[in-house]
Order: sequence, then C-alpha cells, then structure tokens
Amino acid sequence: MADIEGLLIRWQSAGVLESGAADRIRAFESEQRKPAGLRWQGVVALVLGAILLACGVILFVSAHWDDFGPAARLAIVAAMVAVFHLGGGLARSDFRGLSTALHAVGTVATGAAIGLVGQIFNMQDHWPAAVLLWALAALAGWILLRDEAQQALTFLLVPAWIFSELSYSSERHIGQSIYLGRFLFVWAVLYLTLFIGSRRKFVRWILFAAAAISAVVSIALMTDGWRSWSEEQTFVPLSVRIWGWIAIAVVPLIVALFAWRKSLVPVSVALMVAILLPWCYRSWTVMINNGIYSSPLTQTAPTFLAHILVGGFAVSVIWWGVRQASRALVNFGTVGFALVVGWFYFSNVFDKVGRSLGLIGLGVLFLAGGWVLEKMRRRLLGGMSHAEERREVAL
Repeated sequence: MADIEGLLIRWQSAGVLESGAADRIRAFESEQRKPAGLRWQGVVALVLGAILLACGVILFVSAHWDDFGPAARLAIVAAMVAVFHLGGGLARSDFRGLSTALHAVGTVATGAAIGLVGQIFNMQDHWPAAVLLWALAALAGWILLRDEAQQALTFLLVPAWIFSELSYSSERHIGQSIYLGRFLFVWAVLYLTLFIGSRRKFVRWILFAAAAISAVVSIALMTDGWRSWSEEQTFVPLSVRIWGWIAIAVVPLIVALFAWRKSLVPVSVALMVAILLPWCYRSWTVMINNGIYSSPLTQTAPTFLAHILVGGFAVSVIWWGVRQASRALVNFGTVGFALVVGWFYFSNVFDKVGRSLGLIGLGVLFLAGGWVLEKMRRRLLGGMSHAEERREVAL
C-alpha cells in the first residue's frame, strides 16, 4: 500500500483517476495477503545451524580420518556432498530457507571434498586448481539454483582463485605481499561499490563484510615494503607481474565499466592508491648484537605520505557514499578514517611521548575524535535522508 499510495495521489491530482476508483484500488490491494517472509530470528537460526552442521561433520570426519582407507575416504567425501544437496532439493518446495542453507553447506563441503580427494590421490602440486574447481562448483550451483547463497559463494571464490594463483606464482619472491595487497585492495573497493542498491541483501552484506575486512588487510600488505629475507631472493618474474596487473587493474576496470555510475570512479582511485602506497615507506639498518657477533637488520616503516594516501582514500569513500546515498559506504569511510588516525598516532606519536602521556593522548583522541567523526557522520546521513525525502516528494 505504501508503494502505490503516492501514485494514487499523483493520478488524482492530475485528474486521470476519480476518487471512487482510487478507493476501490485501495480496498482491493488491502485484501491481498502475501505470505509472511522469513523473520530475522529464522535467518539467524538457519545460518548458525548451517555453520554448526558443517563444523560438526568436518570434526567427525577428521577425528576418524586415519581409520579409513582411500576407498572409504572417497566414499565419505562424496556422500557428504550428495547428502546435503539431496536434502536441500527435498526441502526446496516446503521450506526454501532450509533448502538454501543445506545447498550452501553442500557447496562448502564440495571444497573440502576437492581438497581431500587431492590429498588421497597425492594431487597437490598446484593447489590453486582446487580453488578453481570449488569456484566452478559454486558457479554451477548459482546457475542451477539461482539463490543468494550460491551467488555469494561464487563471488567470493572466483577472486579467491585468482588470489591463490598470484600467491603461488610469486611465492618466495620480493614484492609478493605487495602484489597480493594490491589485488585485495582494488577488488575490495570493487565489491564495496558494485552492489550498492542491490535487492539481494544477503549477497550485498556478505560481500560488503568480506570486502571491508580485505581492504584493511590489503593496506597492511602494501605497507610491508619491498623486503627480502636473503640475497638469493629475486623480484616477482615479469610474466607474473603482467598477469598480476591484468588481475589487479584490467579485470576490475572492465567490470566497473558495466556499472560505471557505481564503481568506476572509486575503483580508479583505489588503483592509483595501490600503485603509489607500496612506495611510501622508509628503511633503515640497525645492528643486532647477540653476544657473539653483530649482524645488520633492515627495518621498514610507512612514511607520512602513506597515512595521507589512505586517509584521503577514506574521505573519498565517504564522498562517494554521500553521492550514491549509501549509508554503508559513509559508515565504512568514517571508520576507515578513524583507523588511519589511530594508525598514525601509534606509529609516530605514542612511543615518542612516553607511555603515560601516550595513553592520555589516546584517550583524548578517542573522545574528541570520536565525537567529531560521529557528529560529521550524522550530519551527512541526515543530509542524505532529506535528499531522499525531497526526491520522493518530487516523484
């Protein structure tokens, strides 16, 4: 009723609908009773039940794994996948939520089954291939079932496979963590913005949470510096760097072009930050004396420009969230800016003023900075609410 009330008033004001007809439409719509959707308590119960069921099965199998031969192990992992998917298929017509949960557990169990089969038959030379097979299984589940759990797993596992390939190819090379951090950062920003306004709330929030965590981890990886642990280490091979930049820059930009109003600008900004941030560090050498002989140790730390880059990016996320009327982006950018301020304080101020003064300053920073950020956040969200109300009135 709330959706059509504005249209009825608009049509009556324009003279294209009489009041009697409008009343009959209201009466007809009020008599329609849609089945109640799944309450949040039911959603929580299904999610927790699926997690506990998966963990219980894994613990049971792992506890008795050594007691089985290769044939029994293969039968167990195949049955584990089949039982969950068959149960999901049987419950689909009566309880769709339970069906979705069981199919999700079945897809998760597929990943475990792929890994266990590889272990049984000693197929562990190129382990990222197992992640690829798992992603293909999730994609097949999404195509067949068209539900949100399979879609979320697909969007998580495809970049996980690319990340695994990049990690495998750059292993034991200088700059591995930097290229991995660049990949995580750009893809995290893509996922933070790509699903703005999506009606599939489960997919949107799962991917948003995963992207938010990945963004924080990627900053730590990119500020690790171009360190080497031995003189034999070499930089990431040229072929790996070419394919790495295709995964880091080309693929996200192509995907962002299809949703350019949502993602193209933030992904482009994230790419520039990913290029510059790994170079914003300083290094120095200290001598370590263990009592017998002294050895040099090279240490690294991010510079002030690194804090400026990350803080500026957090501000750009807030600006883009206001522009897209996305409360989640505004909140994420605000929390990110607060983390950058805390990071700068612990890196450059806390150790220089002493422990007591450092704690006092930290308390003042939390109180004053938190108050300012919360006031700014509420003002931005309030402005977004007024803009949405004016847009609805105009419609």
